[in-house]
Amino acid sequence: MTTTGQSSGRRNATTGRRRAAVGAAVMAALALGVAACGSNTKSSTSGAKASNGATVILGTTDKIVSADPAGAYDLPSWTLIYNVYQTLLQVQPGTTAISPEAASCAWQGTVTYVCTMKANQRFSNGDALTAADAAFSFQRVLTIKDPNGPSSLLAPIKTVTASGTQVIFNLTAADSTWPYVLTTAAGALVDQKVFPPNKLEPDAQVIGSGPYELKSYTPAQLAQFVPNPHYGGSDVLHNKGFIVRYEQDASTLVSDAQSDAVDIAYRDLTPTELTALSHSRNITLASGKGIEIRYLTFNLNLMPGTSPAQKLAVRQAVAYLVNRSSIATNVYQGTVKPLYSLIPSALQGATNAYETAYGASPDLTKAKAALTAAGVTTPVKFTLWYNTNHYQDTDLATELQRELNGSGLFTVSLQTAEWTTYSNAALTDQYGVFLFGWFPDYPDADDYTSPFVECSTDFLNDHFCNQQINTLISQEQSTTAQATRNTAFAQIQTLTAQGVPVIPLWQGGQVAAVHSGVSGVQSTLDPSYTFRFWLVGKS
Repeated sequence: MTTTGQSSGRRNATTGRRRAAVGAAVMAALALGVAACGSNTKSSTSGAKASNGATVILGTTDKIVSADPAGAYDLPSWTLIYNVYQTLLQVQPGTTAISPEAASCAWQGTVTYVCTMKANQRFSNGDALTAADAAFSFQRVLTIKDPNGPSSLLAPIKTVTASGTQVIFNLTAADSTWPYVLTTAAGALVDQKVFPPNKLEPDAQVIGSGPYELKSYTPAQLAQFVPNPHYGGSDVLHNKGFIVRYEQDASTLVSDAQSDAVDIAYRDLTPTELTALSHSRNITLASGKGIEIRYLTFNLNLMPGTSPAQKLAVRQAVAYLVNRSSIATNVYQGTVKPLYSLIPSALQGATNAYETAYGASPDLTKAKAALTAAGVTTPVKFTLWYNTNHYQDTDLATELQRELNGSGLFTVSLQTAEWTTYSNAALTDQYGVFLFGWFPDYPDADDYTSPFVECSTDFLNDHFCNQQINTLISQEQSTTAQATRNTAFAQIQTLTAQGVPVIPLWQGGQVAAVHSGVSGVQSTLDPSYTFRFWLVGKS
């Protein structure tokens, strides 16, 4: 998924999700394993319980795409959605564990997932949240299929129906990650009396059954949230309300933080700006585990080389020359860590496959040998594309250019484009080599493998396809046995490193600049990337 979502989805493109059918014996274990997520119920409350604290003001350079779940597949929009709407299931703060939200869910057989709605759940207008509303919410996303929406995440649905208090999902095939999908904003629940079935609801008019009500919204400027008086969930608010200021640029955000105009500065600030804020009066940096990654992508049809063997050698040579430690230290001032796999180290199943294949530091001798063996004439010339108004990648691109050109094996030129143009061109066979980033749909290693290297769901459109990887992805998606999944993930990462369609560069956590008197920010900075307004208090 992309970072700021100014004009794109979290995965940068709409992708299908393929799931392979598996044997009954395997799925019997799956049914038993995943059913446990429906056994951890919570008590209900009546109305969002606001604390004695004040209203909290958050400043960000992010901009939302849509406040309607059917039109949003980006981090800023999902942040709003997670606080206004409920989902059937949720990821618990500080963990990757799934628990009930508006329902308790369990597998029934191999491809049927049933969620039983909790009682006393209501939208902010007082309407009851029913199983029929939930089924409508999922079907609506699939019907609208907005180009900026999350319909691709719901592709495993064959049918979704309501029966009494139950929502019944019949999937096209077994899918061990389905409970995680239900925790995402793709599964945000809407009122069928309010939301049209075939078009988006205007942003300022949306309602949900979550802990907050969107009181007012001015695009690209301000969103005001107040407690939902009819909230029936168990999340307790630590503030009297929340305001998000959508700043025009990072310099304005820094200035507003220093002048106390905002209580929290969160996204998208450079390491230099964060350091400056940390030295400001009454401001500290709160950090938490994050699984953002940045990576270099090769389009196998467009990159340098006259044959598959030569193109592979070029990719391998670049992999041998990349200096991740220099990138982390000199470009990001230690705020990110080197990444040697598409799967961040915070997730189960991660290995250092690229370090094993290409070493932890640059190796000019091996880079030369790879090119010589394939008969590649040096220096190899190519253009590296990057973006500046969505990803802050100028310094990263410049560092990569310095490293590669300094080897004498490459002559790299740099080009950039505005984000809408950039994202479309990169994914439609117009760029041979380009930089991209990723945030999770859900905190599981599958979300860092199948979107990138499964042949039918390769959102990068880089023309890399390995049938052995496809088989391994089917295996890990078909079981909840973590040891089995980890074995598959290890092989996937090894094969990906050997084929080098991408080169992972760095993994980063989350950082926010927080004023004194504000609490709870660090508690919500976890791998789910769900910024939970209700956890934040202000004295």
